[in-house]
Amino acid sequence: MTRRSRRLITTAACAGLLSLSGCALGDTAPGQESPAPQPKPAGLRDFDTCTFFSPDELTAAGANGPSEPVEDFTFEQGCEFEGETMLLTLYKNQDETVASYETGGHWDSYRKFDINGRAAATGVSAGSTGQGICNTLVDAGGGVVILSVTGFMKDDVPDPCGEAKKLAEQIEPRLPR
Repeated sequence: MTRRSRRLITTAACAGLLSLSGCALGDTAPGQESPAPQPKPAGLRDFDTCTFFSPDELTAAGANGPSEPVEDFTFEQGCEFEGETMLLTLYKNQDETVASYETGGHWDSYRKFDINGRAAATGVSAGSTGQGICNTLVDAGGGVVILSVTGFMKDDVPDPCGEAKKLAEQIEPRLPR
């Protein structure tokens, strides 16, 4: 089962449960006011992956601007920054977390750790071991931010997981809670 089909099934199931819970609660008693809806936190909605990095952060990471939007999936938006030997991509996903990404067999390796009280993980996508590609995921704003380091040649970035993790640790204080 693909991630997309699981997402559709989950969405349908949640919609059904919400409609059932609404029926079970019934209407507000006469003379009682409904509680005012609580504003939903912005989370990652306003987090701009294309403008997040400072020029100094990009230079230190071995990349530069301008950014190029990556819109392969509507649920995982991002921007990529090219360097001389590598590509740095920053994604956001408001619907997933470090814990939810762990399941599903999408990884050759997935190592969880903590950055200042936030769940984080370093993952090598299935089939990418030894290819100079690594991702670091960090919980942020109720979702997850993903830093992907990809060497143009498999030996261009000797430790892509170390580079992605180091950059995640540097930017973590600026990520939304």
